Amino acid sequence: MPRPGKKVFVAMSGGVDSSVSAYLLKTRGYDAVGVFMAGYNIDGCDEKDSEDARRIAEKIGIPFYVWDFREEYERRVVDYMVEGYRSGLTPNPDVMCNKEIKFGLFLERAKKLGADHIATGHYAVIDPKTKAVFAAKDKNKDQTYFLWAIKKEDLKHCLFPVGGLLKSEVRAIAKKAGILAAEKKDSQGICFLGKVSIDDFLKLFIPPKQGPILDESGKEIGRHEGAWYYTIGQRHGLGVPGKEPLYVAVKDTEKNIIVAVTAKSRLLFKDEFEIEETNWLVPEKELVDKNILCRVRYRQPLFEVQASLEKNKWFLRATKPQKFVAEGQSAVLYDQKEKLLGGGIIK
Repeated sequence: MPRPGKKVFVAMSGGVDSSVSAYLLKTRGYDAVGVFMAGYNIDGCDEKDSEDARRIAEKIGIPFYVWDFREEYERRVVDYMVEGYRSGLTPNPDVMCNKEIKFGLFLERAKKLGADHIATGHYAVIDPKTKAVFAAKDKNKDQTYFLWAIKKEDLKHCLFPVGGLLKSEVRAIAKKAGILAAEKKDSQGICFLGKVSIDDFLKLFIPPKQGPILDESGKEIGRHEGAWYYTIGQRHGLGVPGKEPLYVAVKDTEKNIIVAVTAKSRLLFKDEFEIEETNWLVPEKELVDKNILCRVRYRQPLFEVQASLEKNKWFLRATKPQKFVAEGQSAVLYDQKEKLLGGGIIK
């Protein structure tokens, strides 16, 4: 990381990863400041998280502030997600949160207050010389999938202190330092929902409307409450009895129809797709007609693709057909050494 002594604002969520990030920066001589970002939250769990973060910052011995981003979060992240589902997509709010809030508003405000850097608890590694982003040491926790939309010029301001550690090492550091989040469970799912299911949340904005679940031949095999609530590849929540599990292969929100198929159906596979709203962290010449790696779901094994630019449109062609390629989700690209190249939204 850059030399100690520089001012760094640390995004503290009250969890173990961001807490250890702040602790490591403090012990290495950085002028660290803890910040809890108050965003949109439906079940009130952010109040406890904010208090946890405050107590941890006090334990570490750094200043602590709460920055209110609730209005911006609702407009830039929540509305984006709801409108995406309404239009039949499967949006990724974590990518948008990183782009618009953590590495957008948070970075902008920190720089205005004299920060040289911001730090988060993301599992990713930034090369100190080139500022290239690489997959984390802990492959089970790697979060580069959610970081592709960060602007290249902003990477010089970003620090990921736990990216070179295993999760077990992070918890051990927290325990030894007496940080109360040492045994705190990792957050699951979409952060602003808390314990509220995504279906229940979406129903607040998109009223349920029953429609048919069809098999591959077009025969009705069940009913659903609204095609908007489902995503490509979804297995649970269909309620259709049978010997084999079924997966959502097609959803048509205009006709309010879902097509569910077995795991071997060709409808679940794609070997070519377009991406839009791209953001590249390397020159385009490092992408076009090269054998690079891709993932279209978090924690999915990387697969080989070739990227092409045709009439200002980006296309990815996989060497082997891939399951569950969902419109609205992110396609994230890497080189053979797992350097993050950038990504885009699947069209």
